[in-house]
Amino acid sequence: MSAAEETDVIIIGGGIAGAGAAFEISRSAKVVLLERESHCGYHTTGRSAASFTENYGNGVIRRIVLASRAFMMGPPTGFSDYPLLSKRGMITVARDDQLDLLARDLEAAQALVPSIVAMTPAEAIARVPVLRADYLAGAYIEPHSMDIDVNGLHQGYLRGARTRGARILTNAGVKAIGRQDGQWRVETPAGTFLAPTLVNAAGAWGDEIAVMAGVRPIGLQPKRRTAFNIPAPAGVDITDWPLVNDVGAEFYFKPDAGQLFVSPADATPSVPMDAYAEDMDVASGAERLEKATTIEVQRVSRSWAGLRTFVADGSPVVGPDDAVPDFIWLVGQGGYGIKTSPALSRVCASLIGGGGLPDDVARQGVELSDLTPQRLRGAGFQKASAS
Repeated sequence: MSAAEETDVIIIGGGIAGAGAAFEISRSAKVVLLERESHCGYHTTGRSAASFTENYGNGVIRRIVLASRAFMMGPPTGFSDYPLLSKRGMITVARDDQLDLLARDLEAAQALVPSIVAMTPAEAIARVPVLRADYLAGAYIEPHSMDIDVNGLHQGYLRGARTRGARILTNAGVKAIGRQDGQWRVETPAGTFLAPTLVNAAGAWGDEIAVMAGVRPIGLQPKRRTAFNIPAPAGVDITDWPLVNDVGAEFYFKPDAGQLFVSPADATPSVPMDAYAEDMDVASGAERLEKATTIEVQRVSRSWAGLRTFVADGSPVVGPDDAVPDFIWLVGQGGYGIKTSPALSRVCASLIGGGGLPDDVARQGVELSDLTPQRLRGAGFQKASAS
């Protein structure tokens, strides 16, 4: 048995969840973060739509986002050389057959984000002139939705964690997890590590890490989301366009470095893998865009896909395992991991330190039972989730 490097907390996974956790936990503990790829954020984090909207996801997600805005708007001094958020706005659109859904969605949205207001089709078209008048029947706008500098946020977490003494190791895929003297022993090509606390921030691979550790899985389901870039319409300045989102989650598009970022909003179940865009999904996104707008997709500049990983109720899983309390879950963020990372990182650090929910998170109406894995274990939940 090789000698192990001792630390306080081992974090598995260097995406936005693991990086944020390392940043917060390293305030008061010695941290080693293990990333299996050659650089952190290779998978889902690096493939995000980079949108900070408080009106996307279930109620728990939306409340966690509200608790994350303050950090995003005013990160600690030295965290990033540039603002993490920039103005964008988001218009949610509906066809005639979606108007009832739009009305329900607007009512729910305004309960949490009062600045969201209805728009007439003409007002929406004035903001995004390519929208078809014969397609658009209704809309509303979230004026304070923003773009996120995902790389700035991710690198800020990693840089801040290193400054606080954390070790960030790449090419450090987990080979084995065991026990030694009552602690976790994690073996990797980069060395063997020993700690009393293990944080599972492995994204789509979270259940696989749990099995390696002898912990019962929680039913993580990765789902593929496709995106692609197309050239902007000739002679049109798209710089100030808002993100346009279909109320039925059939597509969305936004400006992206001079081109248009488009997604068919697919959610195809997948095994944990290095996801890639399927031609059929790209074609579906192009077709939906052409139905809703006057854009004719002549060329796709680039396409890609990422995995958004969920549990059955769609909320994140954060906190000690109910049977193995020194195994800490930080997974299941779905497609919302970037914008929820400030609050969820603090929740994770607080729970490891023996505290409860941070006060500002609790004030948004989030309860510990919304996040911890215990909620996934009961027979009643399993039955309800299957129905």
